[in-house]
Amino acid sequence: MPLKSIFRTVLLLSFLSLSTSCLAQVPSTAPVSSVADVPLQRLQGEFDRLAKSAGGTLGVSAVHLESGRRIGFHPTERFPMASTYKIPIAVQLLHQVDEGVISLDRMIELKASDFHPGSGMLTEFLSKSGVSLSVRNLLELMLVISDNTAADMLLRLAGGPEAVTARMRAMGIPDMDIHRPTVNMIADSEGYALPPESEWKPELFQKLYEGTTAESRRASLRNFHADPRDTSSPEAMVMLLERIYRGESLKSESRALLLDIMDRCQTGKARIKGILPPGTVVGHKTGTFSGITNDVGIVTLPEDAGHVAIAVFVKSSEKSAAERERSIAQASRAVYDFFLFQPPDRGMMK
Repeated sequence: MPLKSIFRTVLLLSFLSLSTSCLAQVPSTAPVSSVADVPLQRLQGEFDRLAKSAGGTLGVSAVHLESGRRIGFHPTERFPMASTYKIPIAVQLLHQVDEGVISLDRMIELKASDFHPGSGMLTEFLSKSGVSLSVRNLLELMLVISDNTAADMLLRLAGGPEAVTARMRAMGIPDMDIHRPTVNMIADSEGYALPPESEWKPELFQKLYEGTTAESRRASLRNFHADPRDTSSPEAMVMLLERIYRGESLKSESRALLLDIMDRCQTGKARIKGILPPGTVVGHKTGTFSGITNDVGIVTLPEDAGHVAIAVFVKSSEKSAAERERSIAQASRAVYDFFLFQPPDRGMMK
């Protein structure tokens, strides 16, 4: 063998020996992936703590919209949506607008029987004289101040609960079902039967409530909390928010309108927004019943760090509303900090 070939062989064997030696010296510690999971483990621990402070069952789901990275805490458990179910109603309604079935400028006349509990502005100022409002006006009232009269009218216009649930299924969203107008949900939760709709008027609902007892209301509320109707998993709600954000469910104009209205939501300022940095943009929708406190929306992170779709639900809690809201605020801040300070690899960014 020529001397040059012998020299090359010696160098190759020396390199292989050195490489094997270096590999053998790598310490047998935990895998890198488990080290990277430490922030996630700490986040789960924080959710455990917040579930105790919420006094009931806490559900959280969130996705970083630019990377697709997801986190959750009881993400597939069903929770009563309360007024967060107004988002799927809005999506079905705007889908019909996109299809040319409904016009946002269409005027809708409100009759006395249309004014339902939980409709402060409409009931207080407009129920005496009667009024007509555009579909766009009703959409704003439903989402910005969570008006129940507007919600029930738009639910009817959108084709009813079955049509809204069918739209969710068509969008590939399981674990979300819409069954009743808000007026029926309130009646079921407070334990009174509704007479024929022709007899409805604002004064009637108060009389029906006064005809119940504290004991019957407690029993009705327990049944309401266990009722599978009008429920969603946190994960399903985040899937809906994700599809809205990505423009997969609505045309660009309808998508922009919906996101703009959610940015102007006036309820639940102590929830997702509660302890986020001042000026953080949050488009969201709240939901509230006795023992139930929810908030869902899209949070904009600073410094071009992306956006987070988040749903935080609390059910079956005997703590005060302020305590439940504080838990939602703390959970939301934990999610915000996780995605801001534990960003995904740039390779994951879309």
